[in-house]
Amino acid sequence: MAQAMSDRGEPGGGLGVLPQVAGAVEWLADLVADGDVVVLSGAGISTESGIPDYRGETGRLRRARPMTYQTFVGSMEARRRYWARSHLGWRHIVEARPNDGHRAVAELQRLGLVSGIITQNVDGLHQAAGARDVIELHGSLSRVLCLGCGRRSSRERLDRRLRAANPGWDARPGMINPDGDAVLDDADIAAFTIVDCEDCGGVLKPDVIFFGENVPRPRVERCYALTERAGLLLVLGSSLAVMSGYRFVRHAAERDIPIAIINRGPTRGDAHALLTIDAPLGATLTSLLAVLR
Repeated sequence: MAQAMSDRGEPGGGLGVLPQVAGAVEWLADLVADGDVVVLSGAGISTESGIPDYRGETGRLRRARPMTYQTFVGSMEARRRYWARSHLGWRHIVEARPNDGHRAVAELQRLGLVSGIITQNVDGLHQAAGARDVIELHGSLSRVLCLGCGRRSSRERLDRRLRAANPGWDARPGMINPDGDAVLDDADIAAFTIVDCEDCGGVLKPDVIFFGENVPRPRVERCYALTERAGLLLVLGSSLAVMSGYRFVRHAAERDIPIAIINRGPTRGDAHALLTIDAPLGATLTSLLAVLR
């Protein structure tokens, strides 16, 4: 049964978190100190970098509805809408910087305590913080994939091409949704010109897994294998609402691998966890490092 700790209240204690959370952090440090920790991270670890998540602390889906694979491939207008909004929103992702949570994970890896990192995020912030060999379960916004010939290219290259194809297009986003989806007026979207693959003229898609699209099986198998070797599965900033990440929690639980979860709000995996901590990730992971040192 999970032991739940929450920071809902006024800060206190010597670790920069509430006393009840400080006790949980010390317990977590005992688990992490044994090493072979596999991290499974979600959007909640990047919110402190200014990147919004899909669900928030309640676990309920926010108003923003993500693009589905079926809609993207089935409609030219859907692709125009996606690329117009992403053309502006991607810049917000690029400008984001790693926060204390990302840096703590990278430091735990450097100390030899974290043996693997699986992230559901597409922002590249784990790597920007210095983490190595990160498995990007859902891909990366830094790459673009041609659905025709399979060629991958950089998002920077596509950005230059889109700027050249849209001189004078100066739309202003109303807000930035998760994964760099900028809210735009219909008129701005209609005026946007998209481009195709430079090699074959095929449809370009961000190299990320859309809702309704399957993660490549070899990638999933790598994650399963990593989970099976774990001494602890540490879930950071994920509600585990979708099966894509939750399956690894179930996989660990079926093999009696201990699970700890740090997240704002409840998660689908709480019943499988030895320990759950409801607290800000940056401060909690920084406190964890302080205990381990």
